Amino acid sequence: MTTIIDPKKFGLHVSTRIEMPEDHTYTIVMNRKSRIIMKDGHQILSKVEKIKAEDEKATINVHTTAPICSKTKAFLEDQGISVTSE
Repeated sequence: MTTIIDPKKFGLHVSTRIEMPEDHTYTIVMNRKSRIIMKDGHQILSKVEKIKAEDEKATINVHTTAPICSKTKAFLEDQGISVTSE
């Protein structure tokens, strides 16, 4: 069962959607139509760092409905962030 986490717990903007499918595993859900580019990748990394500051054991994934730039996907995966898209 997936639990919705309050982003304020991590000091993130209230529009950020965070799901927790299991203990210490968080999924940042990005539901939008426009392409995710490197600028978005750096913003995602900033969010991940805030989550890991609160939960050191955290594993972070990103799920998006938008297409993602291949360089951005590689950048995030190099940082240990799994990226999935529909």
